[in-house]
Amino acid sequence: MEWKSDWGLRGRMVLTMFLLFALYLVFVGVLVQTNSAVFLPLMGVFVLVQFFFSDRIALYSMGAKEVSAEERPELHATVSRLSQQADLPKPAVAVADSRVPNAFAAGRSQKSATVCVTTELLRTLDRDELEGVIAHELAHVKNRDVMVMTIASFLSTVAFMIVRMGFWFGGGRDRQGGGVIAAIVASLVVWIVSFFLIRALSRYREFAADRGGALITGRPSALASALLKIDGRMDRVPQDDLREQSEMNAFFILPAKGGTLTKLFSTHPSTENRVDRLRELERDMETR
Repeated sequence: MEWKSDWGLRGRMVLTMFLLFALYLVFVGVLVQTNSAVFLPLMGVFVLVQFFFSDRIALYSMGAKEVSAEERPELHATVSRLSQQADLPKPAVAVADSRVPNAFAAGRSQKSATVCVTTELLRTLDRDELEGVIAHELAHVKNRDVMVMTIASFLSTVAFMIVRMGFWFGGGRDRQGGGVIAAIVASLVVWIVSFFLIRALSRYREFAADRGGALITGRPSALASALLKIDGRMDRVPQDDLREQSEMNAFFILPAKGGTLTKLFSTHPSTENRVDRLRELERDMETR
C-alpha cells in the first residue's frame, strides 16, 4: 500500500483546532468578566473525562461491547489483516447491537483505538463491503482525525450545555442575572461557530478516509458498494433508532437520514459524491 499523508486534511485539522482554541480563550474571558467563572471547573472536569475516556463514552452511548477473537473470529481476523496492511497497531474490536447499519472509530491515539460495527452492518454487507468499511475506519485512525473530532465536538457540546444551564439557573434583573445572560449569549455564539467548523472538517475527513480505506484494500468499488447499501438500508430503519444515535452522526461512516435542512448541515458529504470519487479512484488505479 502506498500511503501518502493528506496535507489538506492535516491543514484543516490544525486550522480547526487553532480557531477553536482562540474561540474558547475568548469564551473563558467572557465567563470570567461576567462573573460566570463557576462554569470553568466544570468545563475542566469534562475536558479531562472526555480526553481520557472518549472511547469508553462513545461505546457506552451506543450500547457497544468489546468482543474477543473467540466471540467474533472472522471480524477479528479482518481487522487484524487490514491493520497490518495499513501499518497500524490492531485496535480493539467492538460490536453494538443495533438495527442501524453503521460503524465508527474511537480513541485518542493509534495505540488506543477501537473500531466498532453494529450487528445490522454485519448482516447487511458482504465480506468485501465489510472490509471496505473497516478499512475506512482504520483510515480515520491512520489520519489521526478521530481525536481532533472528539475534542472539537466536545467543546461545542460544553458551550451548548452552558446555554442550557444558564437558562435553567440564570435570569433575574439583578447584576448577576445580566452576567448570566451575557454568558449564555457568548456560549451560543461559540456553539454556532463550532457547529460550522466541525462540519467543514468532518466532510473533508470523510473524503480522506474513503480514499485511505480504498488504498488499504485496493478495492474502491467495495467501499462504494457498501456506502450505497448502507444508504439504502437507512430508509428502513425505525426513526426512534435513528434519533437515539443521532449524537454520534459525526463519527459514523454514514449519518442518519433527514430532510433538506438536515442534508444542508450534515456532518458528511452526500453518498453520491463519495461514490463518484471512489469510482474515479478505481479508474485511476486500473490505469496505473
